[in-house]
Amino acid sequence: MVIKPSNLWTKNRKMNYAQRVDQCLDRVLSNQGSLTEAMRYSVLSSGKRFRPILTYTVANTFGTNLDLVDSSACAVELIHSYSLIHDDLPAMDDDDIRHNQPACHKRFGEAQAILTGDGLQALAFEVLASDEQLSARTRIDLLQTLTHAAFEMAEGQSIDLSVASQTVNIDTLKNMHQKKTGALLGCAVKLGALVANVCDEKEMQILTCFATNIGLAYQIQDDVLDVLTPEEILGKKQNSDADKNKPTYPALLGLEASKIEYKNLYQRALSDLDALSVDVAQLKILTAKLQSRKF
Repeated sequence: MVIKPSNLWTKNRKMNYAQRVDQCLDRVLSNQGSLTEAMRYSVLSSGKRFRPILTYTVANTFGTNLDLVDSSACAVELIHSYSLIHDDLPAMDDDDIRHNQPACHKRFGEAQAILTGDGLQALAFEVLASDEQLSARTRIDLLQTLTHAAFEMAEGQSIDLSVASQTVNIDTLKNMHQKKTGALLGCAVKLGALVANVCDEKEMQILTCFATNIGLAYQIQDDVLDVLTPEEILGKKQNSDADKNKPTYPALLGLEASKIEYKNLYQRALSDLDALSVDVAQLKILTAKLQSRKF
């Protein structure tokens, strides 16, 4: 499935990244047979789009034509959306609300939700594999990166389920977070760098450190927001982690120490960017926005 540049994207370079990926997703999800309604419901209804925004921002930092980035941005969001559908299932986190609306399994039934998630994951790989604007080598690299991250994310969810109601140490919790949440955020960064195709080994290492720090910071921040943020802003049930006896940073370190931890990680991420040889202003602005988010 080739994502061709639309006239609007070509003419309006001021369109923000979230709007851009939304239009990309809208087109990709326009005709997916019997799963179209459930896919569109789950993907297009809402979402922060942080992962595709990261992909676009990294690629743009290296001066990349954004038409070449659309498939990667779309693919990483499709994987994220599939993961949310499956996370909400009764056998997983058993959540009824996502983005202030009924979760996919509450709206379409559990079986259809499973199939919708499966379909979104497969579609993500198809979108990347069929982007003929990219070289075969680049597409292979992108697919390897995305498949690895998808597996790491699944492994992180497996760990999460296995340690519910158990006391774990901080190293186990950190490992779980880095896989469950950090892997796909890190993937979003790497996809942007791979499409840019100008990063040397040193720059890729710097971006990997940056991604690792924001990935862990993001999940610790989620743990904190789950405690502090009202449901109407959070978009899902407040204190859901505590209700399920899940190990979290606030549970292990306390709320204030957890705030300090994720803020320090964001600062390390900003420091990582200083080592790059390009203008990192956009990435720094995005990192600051991540740190200040309320949901």
